[in-house]
Amino acid sequence: MAEGSAELELFRRRWREELAGDAKRRRREEEEGAAAEQPESRRSAEPGEPGYLALARGLLDGGATACRSPSPARPAEQSAGDGGSDGDDLLGQLIRDLNEINEVPFFDIQLPYELALKIFQYLGKTELGRCAQVSRTWKVLAEDEVLWYRLCQQEGYLLDTSISDHSCWKLALKNCRARERTLKTNWKNRIGAVSQLQYELGKILCDVHSCDGVVIAGYTSGEVRLWDTRTWDYTAPILEPVHGPGDAGPQPHVSFVRINSSLAVAAYEDGTVSVWSLMFGREPIHRYQHNQRIQALALGSEGATVATASGFEVKVESPNDRGFWQTTQTFEIQKLVNFLNLVPDVTGSPVTVAAAEDIVYLLKAEDPVKVLHSVYGQPVTCLDVSAHEAAFGVKTFGWLLNEPNQILLYNLETSQCLKKMGNSMGDFTCVNLQNSPPNMLVTGNKDRRVRVFDLRKSESLCSFYAHQLGVSVVQMDDWKIVSGGEEGLVCVWDQRMGTKLWEMHARHPVRHVWFNSHSLITANIPDDKTPRGASITDDDLTAHRKHRGVIYAYEFSVDQLAVESVLPICRSSYDEVTGYNYNIGLAVPYDNI
Repeated sequence: MAEGSAELELFRRRWREELAGDAKRRRREEEEGAAAEQPESRRSAEPGEPGYLALARGLLDGGATACRSPSPARPAEQSAGDGGSDGDDLLGQLIRDLNEINEVPFFDIQLPYELALKIFQYLGKTELGRCAQVSRTWKVLAEDEVLWYRLCQQEGYLLDTSISDHSCWKLALKNCRARERTLKTNWKNRIGAVSQLQYELGKILCDVHSCDGVVIAGYTSGEVRLWDTRTWDYTAPILEPVHGPGDAGPQPHVSFVRINSSLAVAAYEDGTVSVWSLMFGREPIHRYQHNQRIQALALGSEGATVATASGFEVKVESPNDRGFWQTTQTFEIQKLVNFLNLVPDVTGSPVTVAAAEDIVYLLKAEDPVKVLHSVYGQPVTCLDVSAHEAAFGVKTFGWLLNEPNQILLYNLETSQCLKKMGNSMGDFTCVNLQNSPPNMLVTGNKDRRVRVFDLRKSESLCSFYAHQLGVSVVQMDDWKIVSGGEEGLVCVWDQRMGTKLWEMHARHPVRHVWFNSHSLITANIPDDKTPRGASITDDDLTAHRKHRGVIYAYEFSVDQLAVESVLPICRSSYDEVTGYNYNIGLAVPYDNI
């Protein structure tokens, strides 16, 4: 007890001494402040004046150098007024401050700056913000550009930039996150610009596909049109048709179109396939012919590989090392192909997955045709593949055997069935595995519902009652779902809240949906390519306007809303040769606003 009382008394005595010292220091500062108000502003530093006050006075007086008095920690130095070389200037003070940062205090040890930076790289944004409040040295360390550049890359922002592209990566990350929040708000409240991608001379829309904002469309006139919504280029080129202008008779309709980052492909009803390069002009770089009508077309997500199915034949085309296109694989199967997909991210020879009625084939080069799944009388209703898995819907016998329809998930390497998901009496009409978040799968069904499945648990996470005539196409990301229905309705859902955000309606069924963080592409494609009561060869297209189909482009980016809210006709240029006036009898040139 006696020892504890002695320590307590010692602590109290030291505390009183510190308080008394603080009081004396405050009185001395008040006296110095009163002296500073005197008219003599260019007085020299007193011997007992702190160094930082002398430095501040030198800066206020506008002098080139600021004198510092000798401190107890350093040997005495001569005054700057003596003209000696030992006077401290601002550059020397800055160098000393930087040298102090080279040794970073970590509790009771000093670490080199590089080693301390290595430790700080394991911290997140919140931890770095807290460390910046510890001391001046830790603040400099926590705001190092290398740390914030790495955080920006880890969160997926500005991936194609280097560390020298921005002077403050902490501010760059803050701006990126603010832009992402604004985009999310615009998505939820449908704030943005909406435009229609139309081509009247193409007559009726046959098929639409898009990749990274570039849209390709095929028409009954046999023409293929491109739009680049990233730059809102509404005067995009028309890809030259396969058939020359001297060919007799009308050109065949376009059956399928596909596009990726480098190629555009179109398949025609007469069995012709044309391949264009997005880097070289409008002329096709490759053409080949099937003897029968093409039933399915697939284009690799990356690279140059095209797969087509016609009759009982599946053909795979790709260029060789010298750039010459050739047929790399040809497979003969037993039934007509309904769905065809190329497996993405495959090194070496391409791998194809084909669904033909009730059989799913796995087609590899130099290997015999392999049956991935086959159950007699249970046809496949939809198909999608990722790098290692394939998901497809199977139509069972239903109420006859009390067996509901399901989604099957297969491993492409082992050819084993991994999961069986869903118990629905309706047919699964669409499935999206490749563009879904990891371990997630979204499907659409004829029972009007959109379902999201967790592949780890084989159970449905949420279900939305969406469309009156069934779901035709669906896509999701980490927080939202976009679905299209046979009745022409496009719905946007908040997956986490389980609510519908907004919807848009058009006349024809929705056959294509694609979106990224700031844009959305939807296509309403009519089922009837030759509507009753109108001749498809007429020059007057007014009767066909409601039968043509439409492509909508939505832009939610904050960078383009102010400019791109102007109507597309007002963004056209005077170099447009002709425009269709819908028999109004007026011909008004387009304007630039």
